[in-house]
Amino acid sequence: MVQLIMKKLLTIFLLLFTATVFATHNRAGEITFTHISGLTYEIKVTTYTKDSSPADRPSLGIYWGDSSPLDSIDRVSKILLGNDINQNIYIGQHTYPGPSPTPYLIRIEDPNRNAGIENIPQSVNIVFYLETELYINPFQGINNSPILLNPPIDNACVNQIYIHNPGAVDPDGDSLYYTLDVSRAQGGVNVPGYFLPPSSNFLTINNFTGDLIWNTPMTQGEFNIAIRITEYRNGKKIGSILRDMQITVVAGCNPPPIITTVNDTCIIAGDLLNFTVNATGSHPVTLSATGIPFNVTNFASFIQTTLPATITSGVFNWQTDCSNIRNSNYFLSFKATDAGAFNLADFHTTIIRVIGPKVENLTTNVQPNSINLTWDKTICSNASAYKVYRKKGPSGWSPGVCETGIPANVGFQLIATINNINDTTFNDNNNGLGLIAGEDFCYRIVTCFPDGAESIASDEICDQLKKDVPIITNVSVNSTSTTIGDMDVEWSKPTEFDTVLFPGPYRYLIYRGRQTNTNLTLIDSTLSINDTTYTDININTKDFQYFYRVDIYNLTNGTRDLIGKSTVASSVFLNLIPSDNQLTLVWNENVPWTNTQHVIYRQNPITLIYDSLDITTANQYIDSGLANGSTYCYKVKSIGNYSSPEIKTPLLNYSQEICGTPVDNVIPCPPIAFLDGDCDLRQNVLSWQNNSSGCADDVMGYKIYKKDSLDGAFVLIATNDAFSTSFTETNLFSIAGCYVVTSIDSVGNESVFSDSVCVDNCPEYVLPNVFTPGGDGFNDLFGPFPYRFVKSIDIQIFNRWGQVLFKTTDPDINWGGTNENNNAEVPDGTYFYVCTVNEIFLEGIKPRTLKGFVTLLRNKEIKKP
Repeated sequence: MVQLIMKKLLTIFLLLFTATVFATHNRAGEITFTHISGLTYEIKVTTYTKDSSPADRPSLGIYWGDSSPLDSIDRVSKILLGNDINQNIYIGQHTYPGPSPTPYLIRIEDPNRNAGIENIPQSVNIVFYLETELYINPFQGINNSPILLNPPIDNACVNQIYIHNPGAVDPDGDSLYYTLDVSRAQGGVNVPGYFLPPSSNFLTINNFTGDLIWNTPMTQGEFNIAIRITEYRNGKKIGSILRDMQITVVAGCNPPPIITTVNDTCIIAGDLLNFTVNATGSHPVTLSATGIPFNVTNFASFIQTTLPATITSGVFNWQTDCSNIRNSNYFLSFKATDAGAFNLADFHTTIIRVIGPKVENLTTNVQPNSINLTWDKTICSNASAYKVYRKKGPSGWSPGVCETGIPANVGFQLIATINNINDTTFNDNNNGLGLIAGEDFCYRIVTCFPDGAESIASDEICDQLKKDVPIITNVSVNSTSTTIGDMDVEWSKPTEFDTVLFPGPYRYLIYRGRQTNTNLTLIDSTLSINDTTYTDININTKDFQYFYRVDIYNLTNGTRDLIGKSTVASSVFLNLIPSDNQLTLVWNENVPWTNTQHVIYRQNPITLIYDSLDITTANQYIDSGLANGSTYCYKVKSIGNYSSPEIKTPLLNYSQEICGTPVDNVIPCPPIAFLDGDCDLRQNVLSWQNNSSGCADDVMGYKIYKKDSLDGAFVLIATNDAFSTSFTETNLFSIAGCYVVTSIDSVGNESVFSDSVCVDNCPEYVLPNVFTPGGDGFNDLFGPFPYRFVKSIDIQIFNRWGQVLFKTTDPDINWGGTNENNNAEVPDGTYFYVCTVNEIFLEGIKPRTLKGFVTLLRNKEIKKP
């Protein structure tokens, strides 16, 4: 074990020594990783170096990204690609200490870069740096980095569009996002002076396909570009690779090849995807392709069908199956490389989406109050669930060629998710409430997959319950009153009940509920099956909403047998919410049909006729621009229908009439406050501006509140009229405090507090260094110069032996030079003091300690003023 450690250390020493002495002239590279087991990963470093460089790197120094020190990784492959380029592959394994909320940053640093890189000043002296982020998170699952199949070494031509694609393939099917980055130097810092290669138009990368487009190179030379490839899974970042690539721009070359083929397509799993890729070039062209479809079990194929030529083609074939269905796209990268001196290339990305086949043979079977659905089991064993959707009435929608699932704008509602793909039946009973007769119910089924992918929606199928019960069509207020109001109730008679079982005669029983749709009470009956209208009289339609149900009975041989019950339907009940210069109309209704519009009526105060004011599709309406204190009356008409064409349409129903008065109950906006505190003058000047943006304009006054500390409560200290927008406090013991202002409108509504504005004290307490007690009234006492914002002090005065001669908490001190222990005068000399000054601040009392000396002089020839 010791020998292995020593050997490792020696390898690292030789590596560092060699890297310092010999430069390898790195051109490009990247770091990738593969999960082995547990916390162990295989790390692969790929570099592209200058073959003619005298130095070689059989090992590289590597930082694993955890707390372990610099390690080394051995080279397992070195391939001469031509054009003085070596591809070096280094592979090593590392076991990480555990999951981490932040990524492990795997990185390598190696002197030096290739000399003469145009967009990296003094490139030969810049450390070559690569990094990759490895996330270990058990909640996100095991991750493997993308594999980059197209080398990051390429040639471009002056004034010719250049295209490159990394050919990234993610073995886990994660989403990849491409961005241009900055080439890095030692420590991962941006290369000093780095800039993107100049272009005549633009240099950009497609964030989703990875196509790098340089339109167009302007000058010859070698350029480096950094590409960041970030992995996402379920919308969360799970890793990234920083690839550094080198492009050599040459002049005097023929145009590069051009690929023409499919841009994007979709295919239903189980179908064969087949298309041709064509290419033309100035020299014979060789075609190749990369992408995940070549790495799956039922792998795709791409064959160049002609020998390399200036006009050539290839054929892509992929027999898809259900295992290829996924929520993200597949990206195919086609490359055409010419046989010219510079091996110029073109890239083309084709986007493929493999989608699940639709559910077949969806059928319905009508039951009492419900509809049974059945369908064929999906052919995809990897599916996870079915989603069942329902809509009232036909949608008229058909899925687009590559459209999966059901878009929200076609009106379908998800009513069930079935998590067992072997369960291919569903009974729609409206969550136990029963379906509504008279409606045409339409259904579609979608197959779901574990990663969120969805199939094409099934064909639409519609059905409706048998019309074997009454169907209420109208519950409309005919007159509004607290005592003699009346309501019109109408229904459509049943036409599909069993007349053999129920030969008649028939009778309707009418039930009513007030303010409730349960516990309805029988109020009346009709004598004939054709008698389908009823007027409910002498009820309070002004204050209450009413609910109705109509039951039909068979009366053969004097017995009473229930045939069926209608769905409960209510009247439209209108409420008014008064506010400043407006009334808000809010209504509710509980009906089995669908109301699509509501007409708002307002009574003309002169003619007393209700005039149409507006039409809305919402369930409320604001009538604004009204006069506060005036009375306005309204009613609402609903317009609706059943989806069944057999029921009359439109269905028109009125609410009760209701009156209301706008009132000013809207608080004004708070003003915007400003504060100017002056410690010297001991005053605060508060001012404010009225904030009328989007607020009422009837501000009539202001209230000023103050608190003296941050943890205190605001207290009203003053009231101003509308024309006075400032307030001054003077002769303050403490200016520290916070102020807020509120606005008061014409009816006394008070706004919320304005944003508080605060000011703090600037305390001052200074002690002299000499005093001359002598009874002449000049400088006889030791005390502070004029001070401010001090609550109290605690001072002790000592002689040279540390004896306390005097102490007090009075901020004025007033020590006359006596020893308070015996009242004797102390001799002339220098005395030491320690004084704690308790200063007043907005946050509270803060102590400050003063330490110093004071000299006492008695009966000296001191000139006094």
